[in-house]
Amino acid sequence: MVKKEFTYRGKTETELKNMSLPELSLLLTARPRRTLKRGFNDYQKTLLKKIRNGEKNIKTHDRDMLILPEMFGAMVKVYNGKEFQLVTIIPDMLGHYLGEFAMTRKSVRHNAPGIGATKSSASASVK
Repeated sequence: MVKKEFTYRGKTETELKNMSLPELSLLLTARPRRTLKRGFNDYQKTLLKKIRNGEKNIKTHDRDMLILPEMFGAMVKVYNGKEFQLVTIIPDMLGHYLGEFAMTRKSVRHNAPGIGATKSSASASVK
């Protein structure tokens, strides 16, 4: 089976990496385009600098960071409110935000009903 080459709106991965930010913003949807137009804050600039330098064990609280082509292949630990979750950035994540890949809530897993939840369990003894 042949691996399909990644493309984003007709552009290959190498073409995306060689694009400037204004050129890239024309390919993105409205919210990411507006984020690029406003520019990055100091925390986002620091995070980008660490990724460009190829640092290992990058941790960030900045869930609002837009994923750019230069970040492909980086491994970033994103804070979810309790712990840092490892996110490996792949090309399919382009235009999304880091926070989308570090969930802040767990799905609820219910067990058996508790005492008093049903009429038959009201008379059950508590052990």
